[in-house]
Amino acid sequence: MATLKRRYFLRVMGGTAATAGGLAIGWSLLPPRQRLMPGTPLPVAPGQVALNGWVKVSADDTVTVVMTQAELGQGIHTSLAMLLADEMDAAWDRVKLEQSTLRKIYNNQAEIADGLPFPTGGPGRKLAQWMARKIIREIPGLMGTGGSSSVIDLWMPMREAGASARAALIAAAAENWKVPAAECTAESGRVLHSSGKSASFGELAGQAAKLGVPKNVKLKDPAQFRLIGKPTRRLDNALKIHGAPIYSLDVQLPGLVYAAMKMCPTLGGKVSRFEGMAAQLLPGVRKVVAVAPYGGGLASFGSGTGGVAVIADTPFHAMNALKKVTVEWDHGPAATLSSRDVMSALAGALDKNPGKVHYERGDVDSALQSVAKTITAEYSVPFLAHATMEPMNCTVQFKDGAATVWAPAQSPGFAVNAVAAILGIKADKVKLVIPLIGGGFGRRVFVDVVSQAAALAKETDGAPVQLLWSREEDMTHDYYRPAFMARSKAGFDAAGKLTAWQMTTAGSSMGAPSFVDASGKGNFDTGYGFPSIRVAHQNTDSLVPVGIWRSVSHSHNAFFTESFMDEAAHAAGQDPVAFRAALLADSPRHLRVLKRAAELSNWGQPSAPAPDGAKTARGIAIHPCFGSVIASVAEVSVGESGKIRVHRVVCVVDCGFPLNPNMIRQQLEGGMIFGLSAALQGKITVEKGQVQQTNFDSYEPLRMRDCPAIETDLIASTEHPGGIGETGTPTIAPAVANAVHALTGQRLRSLPLKLA
Repeated sequence: MATLKRRYFLRVMGGTAATAGGLAIGWSLLPPRQRLMPGTPLPVAPGQVALNGWVKVSADDTVTVVMTQAELGQGIHTSLAMLLADEMDAAWDRVKLEQSTLRKIYNNQAEIADGLPFPTGGPGRKLAQWMARKIIREIPGLMGTGGSSSVIDLWMPMREAGASARAALIAAAAENWKVPAAECTAESGRVLHSSGKSASFGELAGQAAKLGVPKNVKLKDPAQFRLIGKPTRRLDNALKIHGAPIYSLDVQLPGLVYAAMKMCPTLGGKVSRFEGMAAQLLPGVRKVVAVAPYGGGLASFGSGTGGVAVIADTPFHAMNALKKVTVEWDHGPAATLSSRDVMSALAGALDKNPGKVHYERGDVDSALQSVAKTITAEYSVPFLAHATMEPMNCTVQFKDGAATVWAPAQSPGFAVNAVAAILGIKADKVKLVIPLIGGGFGRRVFVDVVSQAAALAKETDGAPVQLLWSREEDMTHDYYRPAFMARSKAGFDAAGKLTAWQMTTAGSSMGAPSFVDASGKGNFDTGYGFPSIRVAHQNTDSLVPVGIWRSVSHSHNAFFTESFMDEAAHAAGQDPVAFRAALLADSPRHLRVLKRAAELSNWGQPSAPAPDGAKTARGIAIHPCFGSVIASVAEVSVGESGKIRVHRVVCVVDCGFPLNPNMIRQQLEGGMIFGLSAALQGKITVEKGQVQQTNFDSYEPLRMRDCPAIETDLIASTEHPGGIGETGTPTIAPAVANAVHALTGQRLRSLPLKLA
């Protein structure tokens, strides 16, 4: 049986308890498992009532759905609203959205509990998740958007809230009409009775609220769904098409002033002294101030970098005046650091240390001693930036001992606590407004820019101040996807059967505390039935600030695992699909996805030439992540200059019940393009502590002309939904690398993929 190291289990759960602030409440004293009612009533407008903590109904029949998750472009507001509206039988054209405040029932349990580094079905996984969820329910401020967890976490709460609201409205109508509730139904925002009587939700809401929350509410059978599972257009489409003011940079307030920042070019550096008089004398300039280094939200998220800010009447005045500021920098300990040093340190760590074992099954050492053949390989990936389309920004007003914050934040609790700490006020004196967000990818979990804006708000005498980073500051002061390295070894018996698998990685914990250090996720929870396996990791931090990047550890571990799996298949003299299929014999879900991808891509048949006549070849990769399983087949060619061109990608995913097929396909396409940009072109390098890539000319995303045709297929399922926002990213790099090998015979083991 598979074993998870006892020390690792204790470290995980010990960290979880520590995060709870030493919470020591007996399980019997905790409240029942309910996420319907908040501790205090929801605020309502005139003519509006709250039927539970997730939905309000107005007299004009508007149904307002409370959104706990940030809309980062992934379409989650539409998907979550579909869950509640369908179970409630609300009229879709009467649904509106409202961003929630921080309340315990909105805590994202799945992001932490399901993200614990335990293999699926591994010992202790369910117990650890149960314990984590118990604790999470009691900690204020653990709302968050990340880990592709939104639908996973809210699939049941949103449905239960909708069903509860429907039952309350039906009960109110039945009471009015003196009929059994069982004789009433709801449809498109009305309650109906067979006698012909009907009433709108708005007419019934006040009375329904007085009846309290119904008990033992029955959820719909999937056959009854009207919205769930159907391709549905996004609720924010019209706003975006018409250019409505929906992002945080659209905030317009009386007396609003603007700030521009110049940070120390060296990571972790700060201001030694500055001269701002020349800037101060320019028209429209109000103040020139030094800004201390502020970290990203938790102590382990880095110390941040200091800088100088100009506060002015307009963004132009602030940016223009910033050019006149002269600064002497304290470059700090990173002044001699290079990314080459980091990669050397990773290699040195693997040379000297076997790493901490995350997962093992069987006796790898004995198996390797008795094999007929072994292969080894070393893989590496560089630092990567998030490079969101919307640069980092935040608006803060500090007045009369309270603060209002307009921030594109993925972790509202971190943001509120950071502002409160900077301003010296209690967290309940901070109001946070989260608009739509122009891309997050994990970057907006960190609250360094929020802290900076709060510090500047102390300098404006009660006027709101909007801080906007330039693209250059955004690119050179990110919390980067960490550089990683992996060494792998596989053993085969005389018949070519794989009998031993060993992988050791080195890299940072992605800025996370130990209890969510999932650096092994994606290289031990693969679905493959290895006879013997050992996966270990050596934590190796550097002075480069690192953090959560789209698909987290899966972004590199899938590259390591699926590239080496391809090497193993070739070493065994077997077809890559057949080799994988044999190892997935006891994982029917994975096997189904693999076979479907092979079928749709015409695996085993010659691939068509590229439009320019160049030869093409296919590569495949399969990977489970965020509760879903994905397989991708890439069809590539190589030009005379050695440029790798991807022409076609076939992607098959089993993400459980497909809540909104439109959104799933869009996210798969976006995730693969994001991953392909990193696979072919993405790389952050550091020299003398300074990031060398400053804009999209030197950190180039995939251009439209280079985008492949992407075909997606969704496996039909009635299982609990898995995550999808990050699922498209991990498999594209290994699929392309494996295709390049099939075409050229050259094995590429480092990203970005470049032919010698």
